[in-house]
Amino acid sequence: MKSNYRDLTIGSILTGLLKLALPLMGTSFVQMAYNLMAMFWVGRLGSEAEATIGAIGMLLWLSSTIAILAMIGSEVSVGQSLGARKNRRALLFASHSTTIAVIIGVLWSAGFCIFAPQILSFFKLPANITTDAVVYLRMLTICLPFQFLSFAFSGIYNGAGRSVTPFTVNSAGLALNMVLDPLFIFGLGPFPEMGIHGAALGTVIAQLFVCGFFIFKLKVGAGIVGRFPILIKPRIEYVKRIFYLGAPVSVMNCIHSSINILLARVASSFGGHIGLMTQTTGGQIEAVTWTTSQGFSTALSAFIAQNYAAGKIERGKNAYLYTMTIMVSLGIVISAAFILYGKQIFGIIIPEEEAMAAGAEYLAIMGIVQIFMMFELTTQGMFNGVGRTIPPAVINMTFNLLRIPLAYILAKNIGIIGVWWAMAITTTCKGIILPIWFSFIYKGIKKKQLIKMGNNAIGS
Repeated sequence: MKSNYRDLTIGSILTGLLKLALPLMGTSFVQMAYNLMAMFWVGRLGSEAEATIGAIGMLLWLSSTIAILAMIGSEVSVGQSLGARKNRRALLFASHSTTIAVIIGVLWSAGFCIFAPQILSFFKLPANITTDAVVYLRMLTICLPFQFLSFAFSGIYNGAGRSVTPFTVNSAGLALNMVLDPLFIFGLGPFPEMGIHGAALGTVIAQLFVCGFFIFKLKVGAGIVGRFPILIKPRIEYVKRIFYLGAPVSVMNCIHSSINILLARVASSFGGHIGLMTQTTGGQIEAVTWTTSQGFSTALSAFIAQNYAAGKIERGKNAYLYTMTIMVSLGIVISAAFILYGKQIFGIIIPEEEAMAAGAEYLAIMGIVQIFMMFELTTQGMFNGVGRTIPPAVINMTFNLLRIPLAYILAKNIGIIGVWWAMAITTTCKGIILPIWFSFIYKGIKKKQLIKMGNNAIGS
Protein backbone atom coordinates (compact mmCIF):
# COMPACT_ATOMS: atom_id res chain seq x y z
CA MET A 1 0.00 0.00 0.00
CA LYS A 2 1.48 3.34 -1.01
CA SER A 3 2.06 5.81 1.81
CA ASN A 4 3.10 9.45 1.81
CA TYR A 5 3.42 10.44 5.46
CA ARG A 6 6.26 12.36 7.15
CA ASP A 7 8.33 10.39 9.65
CA LEU A 8 8.66 12.65 12.72
CA THR A 9 10.77 10.18 14.72
CA ILE A 10 14.02 11.10 12.94
CA GLY A 11 15.90 14.25 11.98
CA SER A 12 16.19 17.68 13.58
CA ILE A 13 13.59 18.24 16.28
CA LEU A 14 13.25 21.99 15.81
CA THR A 15 13.20 21.79 12.02
CA GLY A 16 10.62 18.99 12.02
CA LEU A 17 8.49 20.80 14.58
CA LEU A 18 8.54 24.11 12.70
CA LYS A 19 7.77 22.44 9.36
CA LEU A 20 4.73 20.89 10.99
CA ALA A 21 3.68 23.81 13.21
CA LEU A 22 3.94 26.74 10.80
CA PRO A 23 1.39 25.39 8.30
CA LEU A 24 -0.86 24.44 11.24
CA MET A 25 -0.62 27.98 12.57
CA GLY A 26 -1.39 29.23 9.10
CA THR A 27 -4.43 26.97 8.95
CA SER A 28 -5.63 28.23 12.34
CA PHE A 29 -5.12 31.83 11.26
CA VAL A 30 -7.04 31.16 8.08
CA GLN A 31 -9.95 29.66 10.03
CA MET A 32 -9.87 32.64 12.40
CA ALA A 33 -9.73 35.02 9.45
CA TYR A 34 -13.12 33.78 8.19
CA ASN A 35 -14.81 35.28 11.26
CA LEU A 36 -12.55 38.33 11.46
CA MET A 37 -13.15 39.17 7.83
CA ALA A 38 -16.91 38.90 8.26
CA MET A 39 -16.65 41.11 11.35
CA PHE A 40 -14.54 43.62 9.43
CA TRP A 41 -17.07 44.04 6.64
CA VAL A 42 -20.15 43.84 8.87
CA GLY A 43 -18.54 46.32 11.28
CA ARG A 44 -19.11 48.94 8.57
CA LEU A 45 -22.84 48.34 9.05
CA GLY A 46 -22.71 49.29 12.75
CA SER A 47 -22.40 47.76 16.22
CA GLU A 48 -25.85 46.11 16.11
CA ALA A 49 -24.94 44.17 12.98
CA GLU A 50 -21.64 43.29 14.66
CA ALA A 51 -23.54 41.92 17.66
CA THR A 52 -25.42 39.61 15.28
CA ILE A 53 -22.16 38.29 13.87
CA GLY A 54 -20.82 37.94 17.39
CA ALA A 55 -23.72 35.75 18.53
CA ILE A 56 -23.35 33.56 15.43
CA GLY A 57 -19.60 33.39 15.98
CA MET A 58 -20.19 31.95 19.44
CA LEU A 59 -22.36 29.20 17.98
CA LEU A 60 -19.85 28.45 15.23
CA TRP A 61 -17.18 28.13 17.89
CA LEU A 62 -19.43 25.64 19.67
CA SER A 63 -19.82 23.74 16.39
CA SER A 64 -16.06 23.54 15.91
CA THR A 65 -15.66 22.02 19.38
CA ILE A 66 -17.96 19.18 18.32
CA ALA A 67 -16.07 18.75 15.05
CA ILE A 68 -12.81 18.48 17.02
CA LEU A 69 -13.87 15.00 18.20
CA ALA A 70 -13.20 13.40 14.82
CA MET A 71 -10.24 15.68 14.14
CA ILE A 72 -8.30 14.86 17.33
CA GLY A 73 -9.35 11.21 17.13
CA SER A 74 -7.93 10.88 13.64
CA GLU A 75 -4.88 13.02 14.36
CA VAL A 76 -3.67 10.93 17.28
CA SER A 77 -4.81 7.50 16.05
CA VAL A 78 -3.36 7.99 12.57
CA GLY A 79 -0.15 9.47 14.01
CA GLN A 80 0.35 6.65 16.50
CA SER A 81 -0.44 4.00 13.87
CA LEU A 82 2.10 5.45 11.47
CA GLY A 83 4.68 5.81 14.25
CA ALA A 84 4.24 2.09 15.00
CA ARG A 85 4.50 1.34 11.22
CA LYS A 86 0.91 0.04 11.08
CA ASN A 87 -0.22 1.72 7.87
CA ARG A 88 -3.28 -0.47 7.33
CA ARG A 89 -4.55 0.48 10.77
CA ALA A 90 -3.95 4.17 9.99
CA LEU A 91 -6.09 3.83 6.86
CA LEU A 92 -8.97 2.32 8.83
CA PHE A 93 -8.80 5.07 11.43
CA ALA A 94 -8.92 7.65 8.63
CA SER A 95 -12.10 6.14 7.16
CA HIS A 96 -13.77 5.88 10.55
CA SER A 97 -13.00 9.49 11.44
CA THR A 98 -14.57 10.82 8.23
CA THR A 99 -17.63 8.60 8.70
CA ILE A 100 -18.09 9.83 12.27
CA ALA A 101 -17.63 13.45 11.15
CA VAL A 102 -20.39 13.17 8.54
CA ILE A 103 -22.88 11.56 10.93
CA ILE A 104 -22.30 14.07 13.72
CA GLY A 105 -22.26 17.00 11.28
CA VAL A 106 -25.64 16.14 9.80
CA LEU A 107 -27.27 15.71 13.21
CA TRP A 108 -25.75 18.92 14.57
CA SER A 109 -26.77 20.92 11.52
CA ALA A 110 -30.34 19.66 11.73
CA GLY A 111 -30.56 20.73 15.38
CA PHE A 112 -29.34 24.24 14.59
CA CYS A 113 -31.77 24.60 11.71
CA ILE A 114 -34.83 23.44 13.66
CA PHE A 115 -34.13 25.22 16.95
CA ALA A 116 -32.42 28.40 15.69
CA PRO A 117 -34.98 30.85 17.21
CA GLN A 118 -34.85 29.19 20.64
CA ILE A 119 -31.05 29.01 20.62
CA LEU A 120 -30.53 32.65 19.65
CA SER A 121 -33.15 33.97 22.09
CA PHE A 122 -30.72 32.94 24.83
CA PHE A 123 -28.53 36.00 24.16
CA LYS A 124 -31.38 38.40 25.10
CA LEU A 125 -30.68 40.68 22.13
CA PRO A 126 -33.21 43.08 20.58
CA ALA A 127 -35.84 41.40 18.39
CA ASN A 128 -34.47 42.77 15.10
CA ILE A 129 -30.96 41.48 15.84
CA THR A 130 -32.29 38.05 16.85
CA THR A 131 -34.38 37.77 13.67
CA ASP A 132 -31.38 38.51 11.46
CA ALA A 133 -29.29 36.04 13.42
CA VAL A 134 -31.85 33.24 12.94
CA VAL A 135 -31.74 33.63 9.15
CA TYR A 136 -27.93 33.80 9.23
CA LEU A 137 -27.61 30.61 11.30
CA ARG A 138 -30.05 28.64 9.13
CA MET A 139 -28.09 29.61 6.04
CA LEU A 140 -24.91 28.30 7.61
CA THR A 141 -26.43 24.90 8.40
CA ILE A 142 -26.09 24.09 4.69
CA CYS A 143 -22.31 23.86 4.98
CA LEU A 144 -21.83 22.60 8.56
CA PRO A 145 -21.69 18.84 7.73
CA PHE A 146 -19.07 19.57 5.07
CA GLN A 147 -17.12 21.69 7.55
CA PHE A 148 -17.12 18.79 10.02
CA LEU A 149 -15.74 16.55 7.29
CA SER A 150 -13.03 19.11 6.50
CA PHE A 151 -11.97 19.05 10.17
CA ALA A 152 -11.55 15.26 9.96
CA PHE A 153 -9.48 15.57 6.78
CA SER A 154 -7.25 18.11 8.52
CA GLY A 155 -6.72 15.72 11.44
CA ILE A 156 -5.70 12.91 9.11
CA TYR A 157 -3.18 15.07 7.28
CA ASN A 158 -1.81 16.46 10.57
CA GLY A 159 -1.36 12.98 12.02
CA ALA A 160 0.57 12.01 8.90
CA GLY A 161 2.85 15.02 9.31
CA ARG A 162 1.45 16.70 6.18
CA SER A 163 0.10 19.89 7.71
CA VAL A 164 0.83 21.95 4.58
CA THR A 165 -2.17 20.48 2.77
CA PRO A 166 -4.85 21.71 5.24
CA PHE A 167 -3.21 25.13 5.17
CA THR A 168 -3.26 25.22 1.37
CA VAL A 169 -6.86 24.07 1.11
CA ASN A 170 -8.19 26.41 3.81
CA SER A 171 -6.23 29.34 2.39
CA ALA A 172 -7.88 28.79 -0.97
CA GLY A 173 -11.27 28.82 0.73
CA LEU A 174 -10.42 32.03 2.58
CA ALA A 175 -9.32 33.73 -0.64
CA LEU A 176 -12.66 32.84 -2.20
CA ASN A 177 -14.52 34.12 0.87
CA MET A 178 -12.56 37.39 0.79
CA VAL A 179 -13.86 38.01 -2.71
CA LEU A 180 -17.45 36.93 -2.06
CA ASP A 181 -18.15 38.74 1.24
CA PRO A 182 -18.05 42.36 0.03
CA LEU A 183 -19.84 41.41 -3.19
CA PHE A 184 -22.79 39.86 -1.34
CA ILE A 185 -22.85 42.21 1.68
CA PHE A 186 -22.80 45.50 -0.25
CA GLY A 187 -24.25 44.31 -3.57
CA LEU A 188 -21.29 45.22 -5.75
CA GLY A 189 -21.61 44.81 -9.51
CA PRO A 190 -24.41 42.44 -10.57
CA PHE A 191 -24.85 40.99 -7.07
CA PRO A 192 -27.83 41.95 -4.87
CA GLU A 193 -27.21 43.81 -1.60
CA MET A 194 -27.79 41.24 1.17
CA GLY A 195 -26.28 42.94 4.22
CA ILE A 196 -25.13 40.57 6.97
CA HIS A 197 -26.78 37.63 5.20
CA GLY A 198 -24.34 38.14 2.36
CA ALA A 199 -21.56 37.20 4.78
CA ALA A 200 -23.41 33.96 5.51
CA LEU A 201 -23.72 33.12 1.82
CA GLY A 202 -20.04 33.82 1.24
CA THR A 203 -19.10 31.49 4.10
CA VAL A 204 -21.36 28.70 2.82
CA ILE A 205 -19.86 28.78 -0.67
CA ALA A 206 -16.30 28.94 0.69
CA GLN A 207 -16.78 25.99 3.09
CA LEU A 208 -18.33 23.83 0.35
CA PHE A 209 -15.33 24.67 -1.81
CA VAL A 210 -12.89 23.69 0.98
CA CYS A 211 -14.49 20.29 1.50
CA GLY A 212 -14.60 19.67 -2.25
CA PHE A 213 -10.93 20.62 -2.51
CA PHE A 214 -10.00 18.13 0.23
CA ILE A 215 -11.88 15.34 -1.54
CA PHE A 216 -10.20 16.25 -4.83
CA LYS A 217 -6.75 16.12 -3.20
CA LEU A 218 -7.48 12.70 -1.70
CA LYS A 219 -8.82 11.24 -4.93
CA VAL A 220 -6.17 12.47 -7.35
CA GLY A 221 -3.10 12.78 -5.08
CA ALA A 222 -0.59 10.18 -4.00
CA GLY A 223 -2.45 9.65 -0.74
CA ILE A 224 -1.17 10.07 2.79
CA VAL A 225 -1.86 6.59 4.13
CA GLY A 226 -3.08 5.09 0.91
CA ARG A 227 -6.49 5.65 -0.67
CA PHE A 228 -9.32 5.23 1.81
CA PRO A 229 -13.13 5.44 1.54
CA ILE A 230 -14.76 8.46 3.18
CA LEU A 231 -17.83 6.53 4.33
CA ILE A 232 -17.65 2.97 5.64
CA LYS A 233 -19.60 0.67 7.93
CA PRO A 234 -18.17 1.50 11.38
CA ARG A 235 -16.34 -1.11 13.44
CA ILE A 236 -16.72 -0.74 17.18
CA GLU A 237 -13.02 -1.00 18.11
CA TYR A 238 -12.09 1.92 15.85
CA VAL A 239 -15.09 4.02 16.85
CA LYS A 240 -14.30 3.50 20.54
CA ARG A 241 -10.66 4.49 20.06
CA ILE A 242 -11.53 7.66 18.15
CA PHE A 243 -14.10 8.65 20.80
CA TYR A 244 -11.66 7.79 23.59
CA LEU A 245 -9.04 10.10 22.09
CA GLY A 246 -11.28 12.83 20.73
CA ALA A 247 -14.21 13.01 23.16
CA PRO A 248 -12.34 14.45 26.18
CA VAL A 249 -10.83 17.21 24.05
CA SER A 250 -14.17 17.84 22.36
CA VAL A 251 -16.08 17.94 25.65
CA MET A 252 -13.42 20.20 27.18
CA ASN A 253 -13.65 22.67 24.30
CA CYS A 254 -17.44 22.35 24.14
CA ILE A 255 -17.77 23.29 27.81
CA HIS A 256 -15.29 26.13 27.29
CA SER A 257 -17.37 27.40 24.38
CA SER A 258 -20.65 26.97 26.27
CA ILE A 259 -19.24 28.89 29.23
CA ASN A 260 -18.21 31.70 26.92
CA ILE A 261 -21.77 31.74 25.58
CA LEU A 262 -22.99 32.09 29.16
CA LEU A 263 -20.45 34.85 29.72
CA ALA A 264 -21.73 36.53 26.56
CA ARG A 265 -25.17 36.60 28.15
CA VAL A 266 -23.69 38.11 31.31
CA ALA A 267 -21.90 40.70 29.17
CA SER A 268 -25.13 41.43 27.33
CA SER A 269 -27.00 41.79 30.63
CA PHE A 270 -24.51 44.27 32.09
CA GLY A 271 -23.44 46.05 28.89
CA GLY A 272 -26.19 45.54 26.31
CA HIS A 273 -25.22 44.81 22.74
CA ILE A 274 -21.96 46.72 23.29
CA GLY A 275 -21.01 44.25 26.03
CA LEU A 276 -21.76 41.27 23.79
CA MET A 277 -19.97 42.87 20.87
CA THR A 278 -16.91 43.61 23.02
CA GLN A 279 -16.55 40.02 24.19
CA THR A 280 -17.12 38.38 20.82
CA THR A 281 -15.02 40.80 18.76
CA GLY A 282 -12.33 41.01 21.44
CA GLY A 283 -12.23 37.23 21.58
CA GLN A 284 -11.63 37.09 17.82
CA ILE A 285 -8.76 39.57 18.11
CA GLU A 286 -7.37 37.65 21.07
CA ALA A 287 -7.48 34.55 18.86
CA VAL A 288 -4.13 35.69 17.44
CA THR A 289 -2.61 34.16 20.56
CA TRP A 290 -4.97 31.21 20.56
CA THR A 291 -4.29 30.24 16.96
CA THR A 292 -0.53 30.53 17.37
CA SER A 293 -0.61 28.31 20.43
CA GLN A 294 -3.10 25.90 18.89
CA GLY A 295 -0.89 25.50 15.83
CA PHE A 296 2.06 24.45 17.97
CA SER A 297 -0.20 22.37 20.20
CA THR A 298 -1.50 20.41 17.22
CA ALA A 299 2.04 20.02 15.89
CA LEU A 300 3.19 18.71 19.26
CA SER A 301 0.28 16.29 19.32
CA ALA A 302 1.29 14.75 15.98
CA PHE A 303 5.02 14.94 16.83
CA ILE A 304 4.57 13.28 20.22
CA ALA A 305 2.13 10.67 18.88
CA GLN A 306 4.71 9.26 16.47
CA ASN A 307 7.68 9.52 18.85
CA TYR A 308 5.75 8.13 21.82
CA ALA A 309 4.70 5.09 19.80
CA ALA A 310 8.31 4.68 18.62
CA GLY A 311 9.63 4.82 22.20
CA LYS A 312 11.33 8.21 21.73
CA ILE A 313 9.59 10.30 24.37
CA GLU A 314 12.75 12.35 25.02
CA ARG A 315 12.42 13.88 21.54
CA GLY A 316 8.97 15.00 22.55
CA LYS A 317 10.26 16.67 25.70
CA ASN A 318 12.84 18.62 23.71
CA ALA A 319 10.18 19.69 21.21
CA TYR A 320 8.07 20.93 24.12
CA LEU A 321 10.96 23.02 25.50
CA TYR A 322 11.61 24.54 22.06
CA THR A 323 7.92 25.39 21.77
CA MET A 324 7.71 27.00 25.20
CA THR A 325 10.68 29.24 24.36
CA ILE A 326 8.93 30.39 21.19
CA MET A 327 5.62 30.90 23.01
CA VAL A 328 7.15 33.13 25.70
CA SER A 329 8.82 35.32 23.08
CA LEU A 330 5.64 35.74 21.03
CA GLY A 331 3.49 36.15 24.12
CA ILE A 332 5.49 39.16 25.32
CA VAL A 333 5.06 40.90 21.97
CA ILE A 334 1.33 40.20 21.72
CA SER A 335 0.68 41.23 25.32
CA ALA A 336 2.48 44.53 24.80
CA ALA A 337 0.45 45.23 21.67
CA PHE A 338 -2.86 44.52 23.41
CA ILE A 339 -2.04 46.62 26.47
CA LEU A 340 -0.53 49.61 24.65
CA TYR A 341 -2.54 49.70 21.41
CA GLY A 342 -5.83 47.97 22.26
CA LYS A 343 -8.02 50.87 21.16
CA GLN A 344 -6.37 51.18 17.76
CA ILE A 345 -6.46 47.42 17.20
CA PHE A 346 -10.16 47.21 18.08
CA GLY A 347 -10.88 50.19 15.85
CA ILE A 348 -9.69 48.26 12.80
CA ILE A 349 -12.73 46.01 13.19
CA ILE A 350 -15.34 48.49 14.48
CA PRO A 351 -14.55 52.18 13.91
CA GLU A 352 -17.01 53.47 16.56
CA GLU A 353 -15.71 55.43 19.55
CA GLU A 354 -17.86 53.62 22.14
CA ALA A 355 -16.89 50.22 20.76
CA MET A 356 -13.20 51.15 20.62
CA ALA A 357 -13.16 52.33 24.24
CA ALA A 358 -14.87 49.15 25.45
CA GLY A 359 -12.56 47.00 23.34
CA ALA A 360 -9.46 48.73 24.71
CA GLU A 361 -10.49 47.76 28.28
CA TYR A 362 -11.00 44.14 27.23
CA LEU A 363 -7.66 43.82 25.42
CA ALA A 364 -5.72 45.54 28.21
CA ILE A 365 -6.97 43.03 30.79
CA MET A 366 -6.59 39.98 28.57
CA GLY A 367 -3.17 41.14 27.41
CA ILE A 368 -1.84 40.50 30.90
CA VAL A 369 -2.51 36.74 30.66
CA GLN A 370 -1.67 35.86 27.05
CA ILE A 371 1.46 33.90 28.03
CA PHE A 372 -0.53 31.73 30.43
CA MET A 373 -3.01 30.93 27.65
CA MET A 374 -0.09 29.85 25.48
CA PHE A 375 1.25 27.59 28.24
CA GLU A 376 -2.15 25.93 28.65
CA LEU A 377 -2.81 25.27 24.98
CA THR A 378 0.73 24.12 24.17
CA THR A 379 0.75 21.65 27.04
CA GLN A 380 -2.57 20.21 25.83
CA GLY A 381 -0.73 19.05 22.71
CA MET A 382 1.69 17.04 24.85
CA PHE A 383 -1.16 15.36 26.72
CA ASN A 384 -2.98 14.57 23.45
CA GLY A 385 0.12 13.09 21.83
CA VAL A 386 0.63 10.50 24.57
CA GLY A 387 -3.09 9.66 24.56
CA ARG A 388 -3.77 11.29 27.97
CA THR A 389 -6.56 13.60 26.85
CA ILE A 390 -8.50 13.52 30.14
CA PRO A 391 -6.20 15.58 32.47
CA PRO A 392 -6.30 18.80 30.38
CA ALA A 393 -10.05 18.34 30.02
CA VAL A 394 -10.44 18.19 33.80
CA ILE A 395 -8.36 21.34 34.38
CA ASN A 396 -10.01 23.23 31.55
CA MET A 397 -13.56 22.36 32.58
CA THR A 398 -12.96 23.05 36.27
CA PHE A 399 -11.62 26.56 35.88
CA ASN A 400 -13.91 27.47 33.00
CA LEU A 401 -16.91 26.53 35.12
CA LEU A 402 -15.57 28.79 37.87
CA ARG A 403 -15.75 31.69 35.43
CA ILE A 404 -19.54 31.93 35.67
CA PRO A 405 -19.98 32.60 39.41
CA LEU A 406 -16.78 34.66 39.45
CA ALA A 407 -18.01 36.79 36.55
CA TYR A 408 -21.37 37.44 38.24
CA ILE A 409 -19.70 38.42 41.52
CA LEU A 410 -17.14 40.73 39.93
CA ALA A 411 -19.58 42.26 37.43
CA LYS A 412 -21.99 43.22 40.21
CA ASN A 413 -19.19 45.00 42.05
CA ILE A 414 -17.05 46.58 39.31
CA GLY A 415 -19.25 46.40 36.21
CA ILE A 416 -18.70 44.75 32.85
CA ILE A 417 -14.89 44.59 33.25
CA GLY A 418 -15.51 42.08 36.05
CA VAL A 419 -16.37 39.55 33.33
CA TRP A 420 -13.01 40.16 31.67
CA TRP A 421 -11.17 39.80 34.99
CA ALA A 422 -12.93 36.49 35.66
CA MET A 423 -11.64 35.20 32.33
CA ALA A 424 -8.12 36.48 33.04
CA ILE A 425 -7.86 34.96 36.52
CA THR A 426 -8.98 31.49 35.44
CA THR A 427 -6.71 31.57 32.37
CA THR A 428 -3.74 32.21 34.64
CA CYS A 429 -4.63 29.26 36.87
CA LYS A 430 -4.88 26.87 33.92
CA GLY A 431 -1.60 28.06 32.45
CA ILE A 432 0.22 27.33 35.72
CA ILE A 433 -1.36 24.01 36.76
CA LEU A 434 -1.38 22.12 33.44
CA PRO A 435 2.41 22.18 32.77
CA ILE A 436 3.07 21.08 36.36
CA TRP A 437 0.65 18.14 35.95
CA PHE A 438 2.28 17.04 32.70
CA SER A 439 5.74 17.06 34.32
CA PHE A 440 4.54 14.31 36.68
CA ILE A 441 2.99 12.29 33.84
CA TYR A 442 6.18 12.63 31.79
CA LYS A 443 8.25 11.20 34.64
CA GLY A 444 5.96 8.17 34.78
CA ILE A 445 6.14 7.60 31.03
CA LYS A 446 9.91 7.96 31.02
CA LYS A 447 10.26 5.45 33.85
CA LYS A 448 8.07 2.89 32.06
CA GLN A 449 10.05 3.24 28.84
CA LEU A 450 13.34 2.76 30.70
CA ILE A 451 11.99 -0.39 32.36
CA LYS A 452 10.79 -1.67 28.99
CA MET A 453 14.17 -1.01 27.40
CA GLY A 454 15.87 -2.85 30.29
CA ASN A 455 13.58 -5.88 29.94
CA ASN A 456 14.18 -5.97 26.18
CA ALA A 457 17.94 -5.88 26.76
CA ILE A 458 17.71 -8.76 29.22
CA GLY A 459 15.49 -10.75 26.86
CA SER A 460 17.89 -10.34 23.96
